[in-house]
This record gives sequence, structure tokens and C-alpha cells, in this order.
Amino acid sequence: MASTAFPSRDDFAALLDESLGGGAAADGGFEGRVVKGTVTAIENDKAVIDVGLKSEGRVALREFAAPGQDHGLKVGDEVEVYVDRIENADGEAMLSRDRARREAAWDKLESEFGEGKRVEGVIFGRVKGGFTVDLDGAVAFLPGSQVDIRPVRDVTPLMDIPQPFQILKMDRRRGNIVVSRRAVLEETRAEQRTGLIQSLAEGQIIDGIVKNITDYGAFVDLGGIDGLLHVTDISYKRINHPSEAITIGETVKVQIIRINSETQRISLGMKQLESDPWEGASVKYPIGAKLSGAVTNITEYGAFVELEPGIEGLVHVSEMSWTKKNVHPGKIVSTSQEVDVIVLEVDAEKRRISLGLKQAQSNPWDAFADKHPVGSVVEGEVKNATEFGLFIGLDGDVDGMVHMSDIAWGISGEDALNLHLKGEQVKAIVLDVDVEKERISLGMKQLEKGAPAVGGSDSSTLRKNEVVTVTVLEVRDGGLEVQVGEDGATGFIKRNDLGRDRDEQRPDRFQVGQKLDAMVTGFDRSRKPTFSVKAHQLAEEKQAVAQYGSSDSGASLGDILGAALKQRED
Repeated sequence: MASTAFPSRDDFAALLDESLGGGAAADGGFEGRVVKGTVTAIENDKAVIDVGLKSEGRVALREFAAPGQDHGLKVGDEVEVYVDRIENADGEAMLSRDRARREAAWDKLESEFGEGKRVEGVIFGRVKGGFTVDLDGAVAFLPGSQVDIRPVRDVTPLMDIPQPFQILKMDRRRGNIVVSRRAVLEETRAEQRTGLIQSLAEGQIIDGIVKNITDYGAFVDLGGIDGLLHVTDISYKRINHPSEAITIGETVKVQIIRINSETQRISLGMKQLESDPWEGASVKYPIGAKLSGAVTNITEYGAFVELEPGIEGLVHVSEMSWTKKNVHPGKIVSTSQEVDVIVLEVDAEKRRISLGLKQAQSNPWDAFADKHPVGSVVEGEVKNATEFGLFIGLDGDVDGMVHMSDIAWGISGEDALNLHLKGEQVKAIVLDVDVEKERISLGMKQLEKGAPAVGGSDSSTLRKNEVVTVTVLEVRDGGLEVQVGEDGATGFIKRNDLGRDRDEQRPDRFQVGQKLDAMVTGFDRSRKPTFSVKAHQLAEEKQAVAQYGSSDSGASLGDILGAALKQRED
């Protein structure tokens, strides 16, 4: 009976729980629950709420209003609140509308997050790295990168406005929620793009607004979806940058070239709406035609010349100059320069025209051949010395070559090369002109006294194997420089051709002005004769054997030669 007369705290809690429907005790107590209460009064900035406890609780009015909105409470309204404690030190119940809303919101958000649904919220504050969003009581974090598809400089217009968000991550135990506005926009945009793409077709002509310009093209807004207008599809005319033809914000008429339904990419074109200048190009630009055009672009391999808007031809570096070889095209022509060209080849299918710049100018090799026939004497500067000869600069900006064997008589080619220096003025005779191969062969030694004529018949009556009397003009270590008669052809007798025996092959045993018999053994490439005393001796010996000896006579070679000499003396 004592328990009835003097009820304990547990008895009191059980009776209170019973009066509230019995749920509190079953859940472990009244505290920490969301309950319904009635607004009994509004005092200053607080609402007095009766939840059926022995005392009422007070809740700040700001907890009943969303950011930037009015609370709208009045006496008699029924609201849900969260019971922190049954009573505080003042004997009042500690209630929270925010906690009630937060708990209810978390339950709802967890359900929607599991189903992948969008949630509605309001951006109400800024924090490091992003913004805070009120999701009907639950506070979420919106990273700065998830605000919009493109970076947003000013978020003020987006704040305090209810709008949809996508929950990216939730952790109720830690109270963390991460949301994204960008994901919603991308999904909405994808839906719009899909619908718009389905309404478009390849070949369709549509108006669009230039939204952005890059180095490789421009993005055109087709009314909710962007298409790429590549720089090569803006005009048939060469365009180095899209900004040369279009500007941002400009309305342009474009044709849909390709639609990729998988990547939802649209390729656009403007030049496709114009007539193709390449139609009938083979007729307009016949091979051999001389045309004028402006240089539009210069590369390492040549220069492009615009023949008309939309049609360019290539002048390959090998077709730019008759005389300037292995030079950069930029040293021959410059951008925007007007030049005359000749059509060399036309391939309308591949949209290629090969042009020649040098063909529109006179050929200096033809001019040189007409002005300087074979045998004529020319003068020029030694431009370069190579291991095989000298290059001489000639009239018409052409070069001729003196092979090392045609520099001087009686010395080796290597020694002859050392006789002349770069920049030296020299004279030479034209030996040959090959216009097709652009080659001019010159000779310098042919200008020496006694040299054979070039380009005509040999003034000498010398024949190979003929024995003649020659006069020593010069004694050298390698042999003798000799001349036939007083003003006949000059030639050279090599050291080993001075005699049959070794002691006879010494050049120092001869003197200038001395006469001797020698055999013509041949002619070099410039028709200059070569002589040999040795060959003459062997020929005489052979003749003597044939005349005075026999295979069965038993006579010795000495006997035969002795008889031959005796007969010769007689």
C-alpha cells in the first residue's frame, strides 16, 4: 500500500507514458522523441507550446520559418517538436522545432536517397569550399564544383530560392549530407538533348547562336544543345582562326553534317550552304595555264597560292626557283605576295592543284645555252670548291662546274683544286650544257696554250698510235709537258712512259726544248693527247722482230735489233 500512498518516480513516468499513449515507455522514455504540441501563446520571439507535460516549453520563432521566410504561427496551431528534456532547471520542458524538423527530414531524405530521387532545398549560406543548403530542416553541404555545369562567379541569384538537388552522400551518424545541383542540371540537360537530337536530322538547315569560339572551331547553340562548327567547315576559303569569320553572339545559319546519337555530338557546317568552288576545277584550271594569285601560307615544303576564294594550289619548294635550291620557301616568297604561277597538275577529287612558280619565269639555263654555246669563254667567281671540282657563278645566276681533271694540265686533280680559292675570278671554256639536268660543264685547262679546240673538229691531225716528234715544254716530277711542233697540241708524258727501263724513266734526264719521238696513246675527255716514249720503243721492237727475226732462225733479240739499227743507219 505504501507504493500507492507514496508513488515512486518510475510509477509517475509510467502514468505519464500511459497518458501519452504508452509509446514513450516502450521506446525507452519520453525524452529524445518527436511529439505533437499546441501553440498556446506567442511571446516576443518565442512560441509557447503545450505537449501534455506538467509544464510548457518555449521554442524560438525562427525555428518555424525557412531562411528568408515568415514563421506564420498563430495560437492554436498544432506543431511537431523534439523533446530534449522533460524539464530544465526552471521547470520548463526543453523543446526544439529544428530537431523535430531535422529528424523528420533525415527519415525522408534517407528514403529518397535510397530511391535516387531529387530533393528540394534552399542555399542559405557560404562555407569554405562551398555552400550550405537547407533540406527542410537538415543542413547539407554543396561543394563549389557542384553548383553548376560551368563555373559560377556569383551565386547570390541562386540563394534563398527553393530548387532541386541530388544527394551524393549521407552519413546520419555524423550528420553529413553532400548534395549536387550540377547533377540535376546535367540530367535535365541530357533529357533535353535527347529530345532535341531526336527532332534533328543530318542535312537539316537550322539557325544557331555562336556560344563560344576556340582555335579549332566554334560551339553553336541550337536551342538547348550545342553543335561544333569546325574551322575547316566554316568556309571554303582558308581561315586561320574562326574569329576571322564569326563572332560570339552572332546568329548563323548552319547545316547538320553528322549526329552521333551515342555521344550526343553534333557536327555543323557553314560552307556546305555555299556552292563548291572545286566543281569544274579541271576545266577552269587547265594544265599549262598561267594564273595570278596571292600567297596565303608558307610551309617548309612549299607555299600555298589562292587562285580564287576557296581554291588554293601548292607550289612545291622544288618548283619555286630555277637556281635557288635547298632554301626555305619563305626566302623566295612572302605571305600576301601576288605571284604568277603555271598549273602543273589538277586533282579535283582530292582537291589538289600543283603549281609552278619557276615555270612562269624564263629558264636561265636556256638563256645561258643560247648566249654561251659550247666552246665559248666565260668568266665568273669561284662559289665553292668540292672534292671533285670547282663551282663557278655565271650569268643568269646559274653555276657551272669545272671538274678537277679540267683545271690544269700535268698535275693531279687534288693539286689542281688547291690552285684556286673561293671568291677568285677565273675564266673557263664551256664544254657542255644540259638544260634538262640544269648542268653546265666548264674547263679551265683548255684555255692553256696548245690545248685542243672545244666544240669543233680537232685542229690537229693526230691519230692514236701515231709516232710524232715533240718538244719538251716543262720538266715536272710526274713527267714531261710536251708540244707537237711549234704550235701544235700540247700533251703530257707520264714518268713511267718516259722509257722502257727504270733508269730511262727519270724526268730530270730531259731538258726544256729537247726533242724526242713519242707515240700518241690516246686523248682525255677534253681531246687533249697523251704521249708515251715507252710505247714507241715497244712498237719499234715489235716491228724489228717481225722484219728481221723468225721463230726458227736462232737469232737473239740483240742480233735482231742490231740488224735493224744498222739498216736504219744505212
